[in-house]
Amino acid sequence: MGVIPFSAIPLIPDGDDARRWAERELADPVYRITEPTFFDRASRAVWEFLRGLFSTDVSGGWGATLAVIGGIVVVVLIVVAFAVWGLPRSTRRSPAPRSTLFGDAEERTADELRAAAASHAARGEWDEAVVLRFRALARGLVERGIVETPPGATVHAFARAAARVFPSSADDLESAARAFDDVRYLRRPGSEALFQRVAAVDDAIAGSRPLATREVPA
Repeated sequence: MGVIPFSAIPLIPDGDDARRWAERELADPVYRITEPTFFDRASRAVWEFLRGLFSTDVSGGWGATLAVIGGIVVVVLIVVAFAVWGLPRSTRRSPAPRSTLFGDAEERTADELRAAAASHAARGEWDEAVVLRFRALARGLVERGIVETPPGATVHAFARAAARVFPSSADDLESAARAFDDVRYLRRPGSEALFQRVAAVDDAIAGSRPLATREVPA
């Protein structure tokens, strides 16, 4: 039988060594992660208080009084929780993203887009004028909370969604979408007539009331 090397023999610590090893092991951060937080301890203390309050047998009129006090305490704690941690994430309403519009980066407001379109039109730059005025139309409905333009939405999907809440302008919306498509994607030259067509639709929609509150292109 071979000789077992000393390093392979398991060490049996005495009492002091065992305590030091345990303290060193428990000092590892992985153990601290599992410790209850201050919020956990506070919540448990409040729960224990309320459970003791409502489980205690109280004679006379003190039972109703304690119930009222307990209800007030619960309401105060709820208010404090909302003040400190805010509303639950699922109920928060985030502003609609405005960084893109029909696949291109665009953060300008509807009024800013209309002004830019008018500037291009004044210089006879009809391609840019047509594209920007249609973007102004879409951005205006987004700002009014009527139609959303999620990433990937096309101009024709937008026109259909807008037509559901502005049915009297359905044909004009589709015509404006075709004008945008022709200039932006098919590289057909813009013109004053196309610009006036899109601008007329934008003006009509801006002054109209929708039939519904919100539509999403489908």
